[in-house]
Amino acid sequence: MFLSFIRIIKFSLQDIGRNIWLSLVTIIIMVLALFTVNMLLVVKVIGGTAVDAIKEKIDVNLFIKSNAVEDEILALKAKVSRLEEVRDVVYVSKVEALENFKRNHADNPEILESLRELGANPMTPSLVIRPNSLDEFDNLINKINAFDDNIIESRNFSNYKVMLNKINTITEKVANAGLLLSGIFIFITILVVYNSVRVAIYTHRREIVIMRLVGASRWFIQMPYLLSGVVYTIFGIAIIMGLFYPFLTLLQPYLETFFVGYNVNLINYFYSQAHIIFGLQFVGVAIVNIIASQLAVRKYSRV
Repeated sequence: MFLSFIRIIKFSLQDIGRNIWLSLVTIIIMVLALFTVNMLLVVKVIGGTAVDAIKEKIDVNLFIKSNAVEDEILALKAKVSRLEEVRDVVYVSKVEALENFKRNHADNPEILESLRELGANPMTPSLVIRPNSLDEFDNLINKINAFDDNIIESRNFSNYKVMLNKINTITEKVANAGLLLSGIFIFITILVVYNSVRVAIYTHRREIVIMRLVGASRWFIQMPYLLSGVVYTIFGIAIIMGLFYPFLTLLQPYLETFFVGYNVNLINYFYSQAHIIFGLQFVGVAIVNIIASQLAVRKYSRV
């Protein structure tokens, strides 16, 4: 049994070497398919991060009149905090609002100069309200709109749902396009592997007949071609890992610039999940290659 297995490995590697260009085409197509699949995963991670970032920024701003007494503001804050849809409420005083404004416009000297010419603090205090979840956002707005406190000057309700829906729509369209490309590459991979095995079997058709005449089993004849599919998979996974991590290294700085203040690290994600991501891809691609090889063996080996 051990000798038979060694011979199967030997015959498989010989077939790959004899059809080296066809083997290279098979591996290249496989790498393209795997790259598309991994790009889909990158898009999914980035899309999820963008949605989470927006959810963290979701808030409702209640702007308070400048002449409001702080005790009244704190009473309103306590009233809002008791709402079940509210996660927390932050009171931003006039002084804090002015400091935030200066910090946000530190690179615009004209605005800062205009502010100095005013000689007074034009900002108003506010309450920044963060909901528990986006699902409760509409209920929260309705309840806040029902408040009739005289100290409320205005309300600012950003339509975050529209923004999230746009991001989800874009992510879904990109994912669907990627799935289509992956499906095309997988189909081409099956055809290439199928024809690769078909050529190998046609080349060795006389040897196969002789092997059957001397008593070789169906398993012994078929296994070298099925093993070739596994070898293609090993090379394909190794190459995609060698290409994809440098690609992520180039992509990471742009993500950090775009998602400032958020922990978006694709390299760490792919390293921590490598055994799952590439393990599942290895199993999936190996099954595809084995099925393609099996179809070719059954049709053309005549065993």
